[in-house]
Amino acid sequence: MTSRIDPLTLEVVELIGTIVARYHEEYEEAAAKHSLTGAQARVLGLLSGGPTPMRRLAQQLKCEPSNVTGIVDRLESRGFAERRLDPADRRVKLAAATEAGRETAARLRGSLDFAREPLAELSDEERTVLRDLLKRMLGVAP
Repeated sequence: MTSRIDPLTLEVVELIGTIVARYHEEYEEAAAKHSLTGAQARVLGLLSGGPTPMRRLAQQLKCEPSNVTGIVDRLESRGFAERRLDPADRRVKLAAATEAGRETAARLRGSLDFAREPLAELSDEERTVLRDLLKRMLGVAP
């Protein structure tokens, strides 16, 4: 059985794709202003939320653990991250942002203007509806 996708659904999918592409483009540019690659910036952003097992970082980034090791190595060499043993299981290595890493991640987040300006043109109610619809699409409870 073939499924027919209606024109409205196609248009929504294309718009979402355009938004994602523009976000990634701006994210890469913002990362470069901080002399980071996009992957380094993403890891730093994840680490700014707290120490994270290296394997979980790989899962969140959908990449091999060896890739995360290289990214954390580079962040560590710049003083943005450090490795720690997990106090609950000393076999597990955690990566954590340093103070400099958290400050850089915060500056990077603050420099992302792509969605901020268009979203500011929406009312609180419209932003709430948009948020709830996006969460619903992702299967996350609002």
